[in-house]
Amino acid sequence: MIGIEQHQDRGVAEQLLAVQLPAYRIEAELIGFWDIPPLRDTAETMMASGETFVGYRIEGALAGFISYEDEGDAIDICRMVVHPDYFRRGIARSLVDYVLEGAGKHKRVKVSTGAGNKPAIALYRSFGFADAGEIEIAPEVRLALFELPSIRQ
Repeated sequence: MIGIEQHQDRGVAEQLLAVQLPAYRIEAELIGFWDIPPLRDTAETMMASGETFVGYRIEGALAGFISYEDEGDAIDICRMVVHPDYFRRGIARSLVDYVLEGAGKHKRVKVSTGAGNKPAIALYRSFGFADAGEIEIAPEVRLALFELPSIRQ
């Protein structure tokens, strides 16, 4: 089941964190960089976030989530997280689709990921996201930027 997560609630924030930390450890390994900001999150920082969190639950257990910020003319996907125990089940695809068909339906949608995170890059490209450049966030560590236009079929 997909739905909005009330991340201001400590229990929910802790559930989000329990999914986020192992998922971002995998990304850190993929890109060879361990100073990814989501790895420094705490329940308090999750609770204070201004992002909208959408969870994917299986029999009540949080298996993954996506978060985004609505910037008016654009949606910025901030986090796309699936717990490693639930990889390769279509959860990330379902969450991205949920945002694109909901909040992002008639808006430009932006997302970034580690340039070495090939699975995430393949996912975003499969939705039609176009390369929007790269930025260096640390020596030899780059973020790949992607964008989907507001007008799409």
